Amino acid sequence: MNNDEVLVNVEGVSKKFCLDFKKSLWYGLKDISSAVLGIQSKAELRKSEFWAVKDISFTLKRGECIGLIGHNGAGKSTLLKMLNGLIPPDEGKIEMKGRVNALIELGAGFNPILTGRENIYNNGSVLGFSKKEIDDKLDAIIEFSEIADFIDSPVQNYSSGMKVRLGFAVAAQMEPDILIIDEVLAVGDIGFVLKCFNRIDAILQNSAIIFVSHSMPQVARICSEILLMDKGKAKYQGNNVSEGIDQYYSQFKIVNGNLSDSKKASVSKLLINGQEPDPNAYLPIDRLSDLVLDIEFNVAEDYSTPELYIAFLNKDMTNVAEFIRDDITQSLSNRQGKISIRLTIPKIQFSKGLYSITIGLLANRSGEILFRQQSIAHFQVIAEHNLWAPFQLHGQLEQLEDLI
Repeated sequence: MNNDEVLVNVEGVSKKFCLDFKKSLWYGLKDISSAVLGIQSKAELRKSEFWAVKDISFTLKRGECIGLIGHNGAGKSTLLKMLNGLIPPDEGKIEMKGRVNALIELGAGFNPILTGRENIYNNGSVLGFSKKEIDDKLDAIIEFSEIADFIDSPVQNYSSGMKVRLGFAVAAQMEPDILIIDEVLAVGDIGFVLKCFNRIDAILQNSAIIFVSHSMPQVARICSEILLMDKGKAKYQGNNVSEGIDQYYSQFKIVNGNLSDSKKASVSKLLINGQEPDPNAYLPIDRLSDLVLDIEFNVAEDYSTPELYIAFLNKDMTNVAEFIRDDITQSLSNRQGKISIRLTIPKIQFSKGLYSITIGLLANRSGEILFRQQSIAHFQVIAEHNLWAPFQLHGQLEQLEDLI
């Protein structure tokens, strides 16, 4: 088997759609007439048309996996439909060599009134396998899917997780040359998802995989290349997976605003390491350097000794750390409606990546939220190595002759 063989070749692919349904029908009729008469259609957009995908190119060999990422509406689904042969491109060309299996949506390719066993034979035949080949793989497919008790029940009675199990089991055991996976692994329990990724590792040795997901840890787990799409175009493309993921997250800045009554408290000034944060940028901070927050609150004088709450969120918007005072007897003092504080966190040990800060202020006795703003500021930890754990811990390592 030639591992240098190009299995997927996409050259300058574009696809346009029309927002107006009546115009879409009229344009379609004109395009069909032009094709029959041998007249080349013009590439320019007509009224109400837009490019859903514009000038996308990439190649995939055996052993390579490209991650298609981007927010909803970026053009990923349209590109997948063209790759799967469901719709033709308006420009460019797509070449797919070998057997192609696509897990594009739950239950896709299944006949709901047939049993799971019957659907295995249907899917296998569509992929070009003989009945004997499917017979040889049937037990392995059922075992992998872990739904042996329901394999002779109609698929329409399956849960979404059971459909994913069966669909992935067929794809995994049939060993296609090209495997397209679109978000289906977002459904199901963690045990089966881990099992799927172990199987993907084995498939990837002899196949090319196109993987679409909003789960960046999953993308980082298997992808060797990233294509970040935005408004149908390639915003980032390359084999630096971490860079592509960072650019994906940089598109999302979630600021929920003040979740409390603004008459009770507000932030009048915020500095990070002496700089006022830009709401549209990430402030760079070297890993293992000090992080210094200067915060000034305006607080209603009814609240004399409120409590400070500060949390740090990673790019998945997961809370990875919270601030705890070393001296629990020290309280903030409300001085004529103002509280000014400086918080120093020495030698910050966050891994390289993007983070945000959530700040809150609570009434000391009742715990009432006076102020809370999620992702009030953003910063980026700069480091040499990319690791997906939120912290890199430092310690002293000693080698001993024997343990006493």
